[in-house]
Amino acid sequence: MTSSPPPSWPFADDASPVVRQLIEGTTAAVVVLDEQLRHLYVNPAWVRVSGVPAEAFSGRTLREVLPDVHCPDDVMRQVLADGEPREVTLTGTTHVASPPRGRRLWRAVYHRLELPGWGVCLAGVGVEISDLRRYLDDLETAHLRLALLDAAATRVGTTLDIETTCVELAELLVPSLADAAAAGIVEEDFHGAPPPPPGVVRLRKMKGSVPPELEWQLRQLGGPGPHVDLPRGSAARHCMNTGRPWLGNLASEELFQKVTVDPERAAIFRRSGIHSLLIVPLVAAGRSIGVVLLGRAGASEPFTEDDVETVQGLAARAAVSIDSARRYSREHTMALELQRALLSEPSSPHPGTEVAARYLPSGRRVLVGGDWYDSLPLPGSRTLLVMGDVMGHGFHAAVAMSQYRSLLRTVAASGMVVEKILDEFDRRAVHLGLDRLTTCLLAVMDPQADSCTLAGAGHPPPVLVRPGAGTEVLWLPAGPPIGTGLGGYESVTVPMERGATLLLYTDGLVERRGTDIDVSLQELAALRLPADGALDDLLDTLLSGMANGAYEDDVAILAARRP
Repeated sequence: MTSSPPPSWPFADDASPVVRQLIEGTTAAVVVLDEQLRHLYVNPAWVRVSGVPAEAFSGRTLREVLPDVHCPDDVMRQVLADGEPREVTLTGTTHVASPPRGRRLWRAVYHRLELPGWGVCLAGVGVEISDLRRYLDDLETAHLRLALLDAAATRVGTTLDIETTCVELAELLVPSLADAAAAGIVEEDFHGAPPPPPGVVRLRKMKGSVPPELEWQLRQLGGPGPHVDLPRGSAARHCMNTGRPWLGNLASEELFQKVTVDPERAAIFRRSGIHSLLIVPLVAAGRSIGVVLLGRAGASEPFTEDDVETVQGLAARAAVSIDSARRYSREHTMALELQRALLSEPSSPHPGTEVAARYLPSGRRVLVGGDWYDSLPLPGSRTLLVMGDVMGHGFHAAVAMSQYRSLLRTVAASGMVVEKILDEFDRRAVHLGLDRLTTCLLAVMDPQADSCTLAGAGHPPPVLVRPGAGTEVLWLPAGPPIGTGLGGYESVTVPMERGATLLLYTDGLVERRGTDIDVSLQELAALRLPADGALDDLLDTLLSGMANGAYEDDVAILAARRP
């Protein structure tokens, strides 16, 4: 379509044919406006991009012809007033329907002209930069996505705690990608509660991230309890079964009910102003361990495909951390149960001896280790007290500890004196080929003789707490650890009156990074420990007096007293 002579062509009839060819042949939009900003001329390029015939512009303003296109009229009037050219940006939608262009963007320059027969006019030349704007928007979206994925590496999964990891994920998603977000993790242990009906998956609701104005309403979505059950056919269940996201932009009542499986809860979504939902499965090791639910409310735009891809990437990283935390929690529980089984609370073999014990995992890891203790009855009302520490940590050390403990019980049943028990213990350990050494401390309390006989195998010295006499470190002859085959152990006998308490412990109590062990032993000897009262109170005082933050190694303590 081309424009016709005046009024569509406001220039002089003798205007250069080259000028006219340039104006009407250029791909840039060219318009001429009068002082009331009404169109005098539009070139074919503007007709094409606007989708409006040239005659429809004549004598009308842009707002009258294309009401959805915004143009800063005030800037154009300034150009008419002072004659200084100015750049402006026009945005909006036009009548061009195919292909769909959506919101468009132009950059234009306006000049004041004086044309014969027309007087003062305004000429504008503009080019469309919609594709450039879309490119820049896409680039910005890609940068945002990469930034979020990079942030996920440092902000999500900072601890081996499921709850913390889910909160970190939700706080990363809000407000970057959603107005509200929360995760649900598959519950495998029902903790004594009735299991869900057959075919139903139970999720444990995790704390999410929502704005304060939505928090109270959205808290009702999962029901009153800490769990939510997902029947077959629900959107979240479909996500978990397929491993693919579920998107509900500008969701209808029917879609809301696919998410909530409850008309009342669907109404909660409506009241909260949420209009679009995105559910992404948390997949680790090829199986779904939960879902993350995102919502957009109010004036927020619906989710895009880029949003879905970004959330999938974040969910994949978070799922690995959540699965690791869950496996750690399971192994942690199993480890503690194993440690409790191996370190059963010592009994009181004879009425003349009272015993108490503590086992504290280190602050760095909570796993089974090689610390062990025992108390065994001997003939003549005597009691054998045992404290040992297998070198190393973890399940291998725990297995070796169990073997050493059983072996020592067998050797001690022979009735030999403590130094001979250690010699035989060492010999048999070498014969069995145990691949880890252990330190060991034995003490035989004899109430009839008011004494205690002790022998050590590379173990920290015991402590004796006497009423009215304070705390004393009992230095014993040095002996090699058990398992070396060197033997040659010696014993020491000390008086032990009624009311005195003997303390045996592992090196985790006194060893600290950067501190000489002799200094720690001096601190231990300087503690004012209660000689009277319950042994548990004495142990509490001991642990609080020696702790400097979390213990760096496992700590086992065995206390024995003549009541």
